Parts: sequence; structure tokens; C-alpha cells
Amino acid sequence: MTELTALALVCTLKGSPEESSTDKLAREVLAELRKLDVTGSALRIVDHDVKPGVEKDMGDNDAWPGIRHKVLSADILILATPTWMGHPSSVAHRVLERLDAELSETDDEGRPSMFGKVAVVAVVGNEDGAHHISADVFQGLSDVGFTIPAQGVTYWNGEAMSGVDYLELEETPEPVAQATKTLAENAAHLARLLKADPYS
Repeated sequence: MTELTALALVCTLKGSPEESSTDKLAREVLAELRKLDVTGSALRIVDHDVKPGVEKDMGDNDAWPGIRHKVLSADILILATPTWMGHPSSVAHRVLERLDAELSETDDEGRPSMFGKVAVVAVVGNEDGAHHISADVFQGLSDVGFTIPAQGVTYWNGEAMSGVDYLELEETPEPVAQATKTLAENAAHLARLLKADPYS
């Protein structure tokens, strides 16, 4: 079986070690991928000094070049974000802005740098917005070259205006667990196909 790796970019507003619903769902995706022999890790963007901008390296000790190297090394990217006012977090927007630099980057074969990589999305929040968020984020990820698998999103929307967070649930709701499982299976399947037979 083809060896694959995954990287979760967790776009919570909470720095480590504070508990985060977004981090929890991202790690559940990684756990499902591990069952499919995909190794992976999670990285909280707010723990790193990612500068604003649309270049590979914005200088001034920008942390993005190191994160970008991890993205380039992974076969599957998981972009995990909370819902804020019906939209992705500002941190998720910054990740997409930094990925914009990949539009002008190519590999040794002249292909866009993110061609052949799979991207999925995980969204949490106690307000509506998951479908809108995944649509927006998928468009950005596709623009820079990622391939999106069928049903490549998992999400949890809590009751509107309630004080319950995903990390406070005693167990993962079955629909969320099933969506996460399907996401992992489809992402791993697509990544193996693309690794065996890359875009030309």
C-alpha cells in the first residue's frame, strides 16, 4: 500500500495548550486517516508567527516558509476552522492568503506546486455556516492546485446561540463520526490514485 502523510492546519483562535473544538475535530480526522495507514500531524497556526501577505516568505522571521515546507511534504492537507459570524476564522483566511503564492510556483516538471495533493476541510461552531465555509475554502484550495475528494468535509454545528462547544460533548455524534470516516476514506483513496498516477 502506498505510504501517505497528512497535515492538519488548525485555524483556531486559541493558542496551545488551550483546549479547542477545532483542534479536536482535526485530530479526529487524523485518527481516521491513521486507520488507513496515513501518518499525520496537526499544527496550530496561531502558535506560529505567520505574517500577513501573499508571498512564500514575507521576511522578518516569518513562520510561513517552515509551514509551507510541511504542506509541500504532505499528501493530504486538512484545513480546520471554527465558524465566526458565518465565516472561516481570520486565521483560516490568512492561510489561504499565504497559499495564494502557490499560483506562481511549479515543481520540477513545471506543474503547479500543489498539483497531486488532496485537501479536505473540517468546520466547527455553534452557529450556521459550515456549508458556506467549506464552499469558500474549497474554492480557494482548488484555485491553488489542490484536489478535493467527494464529500471532503466534516463539520459540527451546535445549537444556535447555545454555550455548548464541540469539545464539551461526551461523545462524537454519529453523523459527524460518519462524515469524518467518509472524508478520510475518500481522501486517502484519491491521494493514493494521484500519487500513483500524477497529473501530467
